[in-house]
Amino acid sequence: MLTHFKFSHLLLATILVVSTAGSAGAEEWTRTTAAGGQISRSVTNEGNGVYSGMTTRTGAKGGSYTSSSSCGAGIVTRCSRSYSGVTANGKTFSGQRLSAHGPFRTRSVGSFTGPGGRHWVGFRRFRR
Repeated sequence: MLTHFKFSHLLLATILVVSTAGSAGAEEWTRTTAAGGQISRSVTNEGNGVYSGMTTRTGAKGGSYTSSSSCGAGIVTRCSRSYSGVTANGKTFSGQRLSAHGPFRTRSVGSFTGPGGRHWVGFRRFRR
């Protein structure tokens, strides 16, 4: 039977181990897609509720896509993402998106530059 003293020390040791493991930093993985391409992702905990990540995807027919993002947690979670890619027939595209997720609503604005050089900007706002 554990005494109160032993139990409190066991609990403290468990908390220390979990908190040390939780702030370890990065996680990465790579896998093959259903269509024969490959996708790889990495996520890094930069501390203080800030996370950043990178995604790279290569298609079976030669297209590629790269995305990088960063999010900061708080009462309002703010995220930014930028991406670019090349289609299988060599056309390029790029864009970026900024979003803020609050307790009552979400707002998002983004821009996209298509293969022909045309540029679009969009804005969304919706309640939760």
